[in-house]
Amino acid sequence: MSLKVCIDGKLVDKENATVSVFDHGLLYGDGVFEGIRVYNGEMFRGEAHIDRLFDSAKAIALEIPATKKELREDIYRTLRANDLTNAYVRVVVTRGEGTLGLDPTKCDEPRIIIITDDIVLYPDEYYENGLEVITVPTLRNHQNALSPKIKSLNYLNNILAKIEGLQAGVVEAIMLNQQGYVAECTGDNIFVVKDGALVTPPAHAGILEGITREVVIELAERLGIDVKFQQLTRFDLYVADECFLTGTAAEIVPVVKIDRRVIGNGEPGKLTLRLLDMFQQETDGGD
Repeated sequence: MSLKVCIDGKLVDKENATVSVFDHGLLYGDGVFEGIRVYNGEMFRGEAHIDRLFDSAKAIALEIPATKKELREDIYRTLRANDLTNAYVRVVVTRGEGTLGLDPTKCDEPRIIIITDDIVLYPDEYYENGLEVITVPTLRNHQNALSPKIKSLNYLNNILAKIEGLQAGVVEAIMLNQQGYVAECTGDNIFVVKDGALVTPPAHAGILEGITREVVIELAERLGIDVKFQQLTRFDLYVADECFLTGTAAEIVPVVKIDRRVIGNGEPGKLTLRLLDMFQQETDGGD
């Protein structure tokens, strides 16, 4: 069975799922997106993801030609068409077809694209044994130039950092901000554990405040763990007792080496594993 993709409310075969070469999403990265996980047939934190999509669109003066309810219904319709109950959903909204100039007012209706499929970001061994990452030279975009709260189609900043990580032999990389503080990874948020407290960079460090990040904070607070939002340097990473990354696709993945420094005892930490277990229990219930 060919995978079905929803474009502007219409289901089409993957092979026929196309947009114009004049679409400004392709020409200029002019658009927004969200990645959503589906567990047991239900979107996990779906409302939060859809709210963020609409906020991102509003921030770039892009009017999504659908209501939140309509978008949600189209997502579930696409999942049913592909017979998927555990999946990854990519919702993309582009500015639409326009001219070769930058002017967004020359574009026609925005396009809504919904892709549903399986996803495996990291192999099981990384969750069992931990991940090795590095810090890279490419800095996070300055938040006064482009707000990290906007989940835009232009990911070149992250891609350049990803390339640097891959060239160094690791699959994920940590990006610093203009002040030299830790911001986030190319596709994930970062946490460390130090002296029993859970620490993560604050919003003003130039991060995308991830939905999974928020879930982890809720779980830690449920355990009575002290959660701190503070600026982190590379030194703070190196001396951490534990470290892990969070993201919609990645979920929670332990980190055991940063810049070839062993973190803690070199194995996934106790709190990391506890939070991972709680997260897996949480996702059994969908929204």
